Amino acid sequence: MSDLTSTTIEDGVAIIRMDDGKANALSHAMLTELSSALQNARENAKAVVLTGREGRFCAGFDLKVMMSGPQAAIALTKTGCDVMLDLVQHPQPVVAACSGHAMAGGALLLLCADTRFGAAGEFKIGLNEVAIGMPLPVFASELARERLRRDAFTQACLQARVHSPEEAADVGFLDVVVPAEELLGAAVAHAKNLAKLPAVAYASTKRSLRGPLVSHVRATYEDDLQRVMKDLAGG
Repeated sequence: MSDLTSTTIEDGVAIIRMDDGKANALSHAMLTELSSALQNARENAKAVVLTGREGRFCAGFDLKVMMSGPQAAIALTKTGCDVMLDLVQHPQPVVAACSGHAMAGGALLLLCADTRFGAAGEFKIGLNEVAIGMPLPVFASELARERLRRDAFTQACLQARVHSPEEAADVGFLDVVVPAEELLGAAVAHAKNLAKLPAVAYASTKRSLRGPLVSHVRATYEDDLQRVMKDLAGG
């Protein structure tokens, strides 16, 4: 068991839990552990459930790092983008069990999953980057464009609208909202059903569906992150 994530395998489903004891920020350490957990799932499971701690799914990129300087922010964002693209094209079924607040990078993790379950409650879900003075990078906007309802896209990305779980399901951050006590069970049951699908066909079709998005982001994200940092510097 690692410090920030833990993985258990239940009937072929790798349940990856993020828990830093706080808000589940995406630090370099958290991202490294998520990457390792996904590789472990490839080798030892047939499907993945990604969840957080009670009341907190993920607060997004570690703001201490993001605010410490342009190069540190670029390095963390690039690492996060690489992990998210790996999640987008992970060959196995990926189910998110959103256990609470999912802001910024946490909302992006939801957009990466194949199916998204959310816990009912007084939780906030959304891309709040613009509201906190951070331009939204291209990989984030392209993930949102792929998954969000078309008429909700501008409000979510440009206007930093934050949603309740029910609203998040309506616009496309989530697929279904269930009582918190039923969340993990529902997500694992769904993952088990998806794992019954032929693995090669699932992986190949996902690669076909997601390939254009991944290729576009990989081709543009380094230049785009430089643009973002230049804008922040007033250049």
